[in-house]
Amino acid sequence: MSLISNEDIEIKLLLEAVYLKYGYDFRDYSEATLKRRILHRFSLEQFGSISEMQHRLLVDVSFFERLILDLSINVTEMFRDASFYQTLRKEVVPFLRTYPFLKIWHAGCSTGEEVYSMAILLKEEGLYQQSQIYATDFNQVVIKKAKDGIFPLERLKQYTVNYQKAGGTRSFADYYTADYQFAVIDRSLKQNVIFADHNLVTDGVFGEMNLILCRNVLIYFNQKLQDRVLGLFYDSLCNGGFLCLGSQENVRFSKFSDHFEGVVNREKIYRKISASGPCFRKRSTVAPSGLSTSSAPLTPVAV
Repeated sequence: MSLISNEDIEIKLLLEAVYLKYGYDFRDYSEATLKRRILHRFSLEQFGSISEMQHRLLVDVSFFERLILDLSINVTEMFRDASFYQTLRKEVVPFLRTYPFLKIWHAGCSTGEEVYSMAILLKEEGLYQQSQIYATDFNQVVIKKAKDGIFPLERLKQYTVNYQKAGGTRSFADYYTADYQFAVIDRSLKQNVIFADHNLVTDGVFGEMNLILCRNVLIYFNQKLQDRVLGLFYDSLCNGGFLCLGSQENVRFSKFSDHFEGVVNREKIYRKISASGPCFRKRSTVAPSGLSTSSAPLTPVAV
């Protein structure tokens, strides 16, 4: 039996303290990723030990807020992986056209770059006005940034290249206004988007979604948590709904592997398998937020 190091024990206790004190559950995240990020914060704050770090966590909310930003996964850009968006236009959009109304969930939306990418794609395909996008994350700081839709202007050069490679049909400059050193996303791209607080680790199902995008998030979870989240997505999709994962992710080794069929395996686009037939929209009671009353509660972010 291999023995766990004292440092690893202290990190597990730190994560337990985060969960018990603040309700954020990182205990089934990838150990290597968490350890690297915790030790980064440890070094910045110049603690003498992880135990000292844990004590600060319990008594200092501002330190917790800094730590939670370190633990959040915020690596993103607009039209990231251009071939994915090309494939989405070609293989998925034709199916989406067959529905009178679309519900789309961006799970783990981070600061919103990929949410606005999807909004642009839907607009260019003539589907935006009949769509409702739900963009969620557990970190309210990044949700606030996503809702603001303000990005450093220096990033727009790369975003423009990505957009063109992804099959964009207009000038990318049509979708933002330059304001000094920042680019402000056009308000029309926000009107059909609800940004809300939702934690994939602890919160429940909401549906019926025609399309769920959760790209480059599962790679930070262990297998137990991946299974939990894939089950959540399966239950949140309408029959025949689509699930899009990141390039390094798949459903193959999960216990839900036989619940999805590959649509384009190289782009990790899957479709829910159901014995009930094609995707349909059930009659349901709708809450004021636009979510079914059977959905998990989402907390819209105040700005």
